Amino acid sequence: MAMAEKAVVLLSGGMDSAVVLASMQRDGFECHALSFDYGQRHRIELECAREIATHAGVVEHVIQAIDLRAFGASALTAEIPVPKQGGVGQAPAVPGVIPVTYVPARNMLFLSCALALAEARGARDIGIGVNAVDYSGYPDCRPEFIRAFEQTANLATKAGIESLRGPWFRVHTPLIDLTKAQIIRLGRSLGVNFDATISCYDPSPSGLACGECDACRWRAIGFAQASD
Repeated sequence: MAMAEKAVVLLSGGMDSAVVLASMQRDGFECHALSFDYGQRHRIELECAREIATHAGVVEHVIQAIDLRAFGASALTAEIPVPKQGGVGQAPAVPGVIPVTYVPARNMLFLSCALALAEARGARDIGIGVNAVDYSGYPDCRPEFIRAFEQTANLATKAGIESLRGPWFRVHTPLIDLTKAQIIRLGRSLGVNFDATISCYDPSPSGLACGECDACRWRAIGFAQASD
């Protein structure tokens, strides 16, 4: 019997990353989960990530500390108000507008750390829950960025340079072309417990979702449409 391929999955504690983890496991990967404590105001997501990782039975769950509050410039890592319904950014994902919840170079940093962990563990596959359809307009969620990072990963690593099988590292984005409703339907088919996830950018101190930020509103729209 062939050994399962290893994969590193970025696990935020949100619904998208939980579905990616389940999808990668369905496809036969032996998954290592990687989460980040980066000074985010919605730090409750780390508790969700722990629960998801434990329930999924991942090989390991690494929580990496990176202080992005030292850089700020985002509503998630600085004292900048998170846009709410009726305020700045009245509709979620306004076309052509990069919202204030964008964290500078976050996915570049996260994928770089995932690449380092993958190379250290002898894995060639990385899973990330980026979405380019009905999500906020983040430049680091686009297919162009993922393709460019994958190319860079194979140019900048020992494993990539020494591979005799062509490009070694592969970045999996199973949700990139799905709507939120499609993501939810996929997650349900894979047995994802969405109650263990959180999508809120500005939860209460006790971890309750605000229900008004873009992330909360996209989640609500997705569940409503998934039930149609």
